[in-house]
Amino acid sequence: TVEPLEYYRRFLKENCRPDGRELGEFRTTTVNIGSITTADGSALVKLGNTTVICGVKAELAAPAADSANKGYIVPNVELPSLCAERFRSGPPGEEAQAASQFIADVIENSQMIVKEDLCIANGKLAWVLYCDIICLDYDGNLLDASVFALLAALKNVQLPLVTINEETGLSEVNLKQKNPLLIRKHPVATSFAVFDDTLLIVDPTAEEEDLATGTVTIVTDEEGRLCSVHKPGGSPLTGAKLQDCITRAITRHKEVKKLIDKVIKSITPK
Repeated sequence: TVEPLEYYRRFLKENCRPDGRELGEFRTTTVNIGSITTADGSALVKLGNTTVICGVKAELAAPAADSANKGYIVPNVELPSLCAERFRSGPPGEEAQAASQFIADVIENSQMIVKEDLCIANGKLAWVLYCDIICLDYDGNLLDASVFALLAALKNVQLPLVTINEETGLSEVNLKQKNPLLIRKHPVATSFAVFDDTLLIVDPTAEEEDLATGTVTIVTDEEGRLCSVHKPGGSPLTGAKLQDCITRAITRHKEVKKLIDKVIKSITPK
């Protein structure tokens, strides 16, 4: 197509998209939990052709002096050159850094994991969760796939019981007794691309993101509360349009939650 934007506009007038989806329709979403055996928790999420894998590694560390009763969560999003032509190998680019910051904000704002829950002994020992999110195939809507992969991987984490021996002051790890992480909230991201400043389409592909005049990502939790609105520039949205996005995000949350519960149920030993 010589004029990709005109090509898209022709479809959008008919309320559909070149890949056959309606404007408010997501691509097929699949999730596979526990796929990396060397991680403490992992998940692979496919959103159409966008494929993201998240591995969580848990380590023990001393809490910071100013927050003696808190553990740490360290998210990191990687966009290696193998996932799309536009990314180069080397230090993380702007998009990867922005995505890492977005994930950190979602963890903080949604309170999905309360850092106090990661503390083992006040001022002495706490868990550090390194959450590595790696994009294997990039075809737009990285943020939705990343938040979903992170949530699914954290739900898969089993931490061993750790106690501190009072006589020696050393930590003792009991690998036979493992407990799942306490996840207090389940944030789900829903991204939209704005076309010609007015039309909203959900779950944009890479091509749609490039042609769009702006994007917006809404993160909600299971109570329908807004955890985060991420709008990196682009065309402004009216209050009514934003409200439409939030309503669609709440519906999407139910779909994702249902999918994740189904997968977890299927792998839980009877």
